Parts: sequence; C-alpha cells; structure tokens
Amino acid sequence: MNKRLSKQEKKEKSVIDLVNMMFEIAGHTVTFEDIKDRKDNWFQEWTMTTEQNDQWKLWGKKYLIKNLRMNAKIAEREMMWVSLQWGLKLSDYNI
Repeated sequence: MNKRLSKQEKKEKSVIDLVNMMFEIAGHTVTFEDIKDRKDNWFQEWTMTTEQNDQWKLWGKKYLIKNLRMNAKIAEREMMWVSLQWGLKLSDYNI
C-alpha cells in the first residue's frame, strides 16, 4: 500500500510534474532533475511558443484541480504564478 502524501508533499510533487510537462510540451528532453539545483537563469536557455505555453497552462490548471483539489479560478491563478516563476522564455512573444 502506498504512503499517503501530505499536503506539502503533494505541492512539491506538483511543481516537479508541472515543470516536467512544460519541458515535454515545449519539446525539450530536460527534466526537473536537470535544473533543480541550478542558480543561474536556466529558464532562458530553452524556449517555448505562446501556443505551447497556453497548452501547458491549460494542462496545469486541470492537473491542479484534480490533484490538489483547487477550484478553477485558483488553479488558473496558480498557473500564472508557476509560469512566472518556472516558465520558459517565449520564442514568439511580440512586445
């Protein structure tokens, strides 16, 4: 029988899952394990398109609703924060 995760452990696992899916959607072979101890601007080494970013945010919102039992509005806001903190540079963003 699997050990039940605490709320904090679920949050930590969700960050790992979200970052791994971000790299997967963006088409990179990098994982959370590759970047977790880096102190540089690793997120600028890889890029994703705006469309890929939207796809990742939608996936992440559904993931947070299901796994952390957030309501849709909070999950959407959380994905904005995750994108700000962990998101890759957008390759097709026009300023």
